[in-house]
Parts: sequence; structure tokens; C-alpha cells
Amino acid sequence: MSMRAIAVNPQDPAQFTEIQSEKPTPGEYDLLVEVKAVSINPVDTKVHKGVQKSGLQQPRILGWDASAVVVETGSKVTQFAPGDEVYYAGDITRPGSNSTFQLVDARIVGRKPQSLDWGAAAAIPLTALTAWEGLFEHLRIQQATEEQTLLIIGGAGGVGSLAIPFTKLHSKVRVIATASRPDSVQWCKDRGADIVINYKNMPEELEQHGIKQVDYIFCLNDTDGHWDTIGKLIAPQGQICTIVENAHPLDMEQLKLKSAALHWEFMFTRSMYQTPDMARQGEILNEVAQLLDAGKIESTLNETLHGLSVETLTQAHARVLEGHMRGKVVITY
Repeated sequence: MSMRAIAVNPQDPAQFTEIQSEKPTPGEYDLLVEVKAVSINPVDTKVHKGVQKSGLQQPRILGWDASAVVVETGSKVTQFAPGDEVYYAGDITRPGSNSTFQLVDARIVGRKPQSLDWGAAAAIPLTALTAWEGLFEHLRIQQATEEQTLLIIGGAGGVGSLAIPFTKLHSKVRVIATASRPDSVQWCKDRGADIVINYKNMPEELEQHGIKQVDYIFCLNDTDGHWDTIGKLIAPQGQICTIVENAHPLDMEQLKLKSAALHWEFMFTRSMYQTPDMARQGEILNEVAQLLDAGKIESTLNETLHGLSVETLTQAHARVLEGHMRGKVVITY
């Protein structure tokens, strides 16, 4: 049986093209799934941009967020069976989810939240894993006290939209989020932010709330552009985590003087390096599904496009590249 996919066109890497190929065969830890919906993240546009610079020998299928139905399982898979409904963020080193069928390692897959439709479920995995790992594994925000403060730079985006409620559910810390437009400010408040400030003048706006320094910073946007401010705002012995790569060398002097820690969060590390604890991602997704089904958090889906095609994928990438997304854009098949 063949499968259909939308891939980067090797002849013109700025464009997408539709391709047909044979349905793949699962390896021992793999699931073969039939994809039902995908969401588009900044990583999609960044990989696409990199491909345009470096060129391609063959079509590249992007997409690292999906909800799907299990069709076939590998010989060492015990936790899933054909017919199971799942969701996952996948592995950046393998063909992506912008296709009708896909192989994904069962250890990084969670059971789809029963209360969500395919589109709402597909909006969750990559951003949920990024937020969860950054907050609880790197910043260890669950250990914070109610006197301490967390600044989330980029509160209304896909990761921020989950980082805010995750923190409110599992930490006593005071949550400060950045947003610049009235609708984005309200979006952050609706998800539990205690204070919302404009990212363009963070020190001044924090001063208005009687805050000179913050104990934790979760940077979800423009590490280079915010770096000087991050260094000024972080408290002595504070904790910083960023998910955005830097284009220029980062001056560490302020962090050194303050004995502040810098963590990097890259959600694909576990799958890329086949780390001994890679199955933790499947466990996190199952925990998040329980929170969603219990109504303690909600999907960050904000816009739905219909039908997997060159047109819908191009449109979805354009929405992400605009840089003003609240929540997530999803394509349902």
C-alpha cells in the first residue's frame, strides 16, 4: 500500500511538493501509524530554512507533532496495539508527520487525550514536552516557593501557553509572562499568569510591580535579543532555561558574577541520542493527557486548516513565520 506525503521539493527547496511512496515497515520499537492531524511549530520553519540553504538530494518530509491511529507494531512494542489512538512529537532525524502514514518510536508516544478531537490533540505534544522538560527537569520549578518569581518570555506562543498552566498546577512560584498585544495579554491571563508585561521594556514594567529581579527565567523567544535583559533581571544564583538557539556568542559575564545557571532545552535530544530515559517522553505525554481529560489544562489549538496539501502546509508555515501566533495552527487530514 502506498502513502501520500507533502515534502520539501529538492528542485525548489523553498516550495513543497506532493509525493507518493511505499508504506514503511516498522522496526522493533516502532509504531506504524495512520496520521489524522498535524500541527506546525517553529522547528518546522527552521528546518525548512536550513534545507533551503543547504539543498536537498531527495524530498524531505517535515512535521513533528501529530495525532494518529496505530496500524502495526514492531516486535518489541508491548504498550500499544493496532487501533490505539496516540499522539507524539516524533524524532527530528526521521521522516516527519506531514504524511498519511509514519513510523515513530513507541517509547516517545503517548495515548491521545480522550476528550480532544484529532486537531486539538495534535496541537499538544511538542510544546507540552518542551514546556514540561524545561520547567520541571531543567529549572526544577516544582521546588520554588511562593516568594519566588518565574518570568516566561513569550507567554502566548505554543510553549508558553502550556508552561503557564503547568507551572500553576505544579509550583507555588509567581508567574510573570510577556505579551505585547491585548489579545495575547488576555490569552496569558486566561491560562493563569499572575502578571503580564510587555517584552519590549521588561525591567521598567517589572519595576512597576515592585520587582527588580526574578528567580527563574524561561526564554521561549529571541535569546539573542533578550540576552542582555536576561542577565540584568536574573537574581543571584538564579536559573535560566532557553529553547531558542543563539546566532551570536552570548556574553556570560553577568551570569558568572551572579553564579546563575543556564540550561538548554531541546525536545529532540532524547530521541536523537536514544538516551536511556527516552521513554520518559511517552510518560510525560500520558500525564499531560490526564490533565487535559480532567479539564485542568486545555488544548492550545487556535486555527485549523483542512486537508493535507501543498496549499494548506504552505499556509500553515506562513502563519508560524508571521511570529504572532497565539497557540497553535493545525492541519486535519
